Amino acid sequence: MNYNASTKVPFMPEPRRSAPAKLAPADVEWVAAAVGRLVRAGRAKRGMTRRQLAHASGASERYLAQIEAGAGNPSVIVLAAVAEALDVPISDLLPRPKERMPAMARILDLVARAPASDLPMAAELLEACTGDAFSVGRAQRIALIGLRGAGKSTLGRKLGDQLGFPFIELDPLVEQEYGAPIPDLIEMAGVATFRRYERACLDRVIAQQDAAVIATAGGIVSNVETFGVLLRSTHTVWIKARPDEHMSRVVQQGDFRPMAKNREAMADLNAILEARAADYARAHAVLETSGDPIERSCEKLLQIAKRLLASAPPERPPPAAGEILSDHARGGPL
Repeated sequence: MNYNASTKVPFMPEPRRSAPAKLAPADVEWVAAAVGRLVRAGRAKRGMTRRQLAHASGASERYLAQIEAGAGNPSVIVLAAVAEALDVPISDLLPRPKERMPAMARILDLVARAPASDLPMAAELLEACTGDAFSVGRAQRIALIGLRGAGKSTLGRKLGDQLGFPFIELDPLVEQEYGAPIPDLIEMAGVATFRRYERACLDRVIAQQDAAVIATAGGIVSNVETFGVLLRSTHTVWIKARPDEHMSRVVQQGDFRPMAKNREAMADLNAILEARAADYARAHAVLETSGDPIERSCEKLLQIAKRLLASAPPERPPPAAGEILSDHARGGPL
């Protein structure tokens, strides 16, 4: 083709530009408030103080306070840093769009109309559809979940003695694998790294033990995938107590984690419990320990465990009674 000066180029009209979309002031306020609620709930669910989140994300405490109050206007970069510090996808910190996929809208409508008594069964069905098809099953594993101060370690050790199962605490295994205390791990590598170690330890325990009593960290529910594995692979019991009892037990232990240097420790504890309660409630059983002496709680937990294990015969003989599983007991690092 001969391109010369006489060649005519057809005229292409410039496309009409529409006015940029602009949110109404009320919508802007709603989005900002919703983002603030999601950030605050995510922080509480993970048991993080605002100072800890500020250190992990690089945002200032003052700016985080503004965001949580709905007065901030965080950029995508800031929100991404906050999401990474919380170990969640950035989409978890954004309000859901008003228009949903048809299937999702149908599911939500059905859930909204379902009687409260049917919701646990519906949740089990959805988990079965989305779960790992190669799950090893719950076997004879009992997992204890709940806030610090609930009594998971004390009750779990006694239950292991009574059932003749090894008692396994995930936190010490994480510390053995990382080579440092958990507060140092989180300080140096962040919450996301701690959760990866926690998942690896849980996977190893599940793969090697068909019968065990497992005590988990209070924040294990904050990782959706890890908590899903726990629910599918163990008979999970929520060790529950009133907030004031949690606090008094933590004080007796001489440890305010995860509320260190916080003058409003009780308010934080209530916020953490509120943020995690719905997830804790997904456990297969609940043990209410408020007001009960330790002996009574042990009796109640034993009865719960026997009921849960009744339909799950062991796949191999359990270890010696009261054995506490460790790296050395397994013959290798976890």
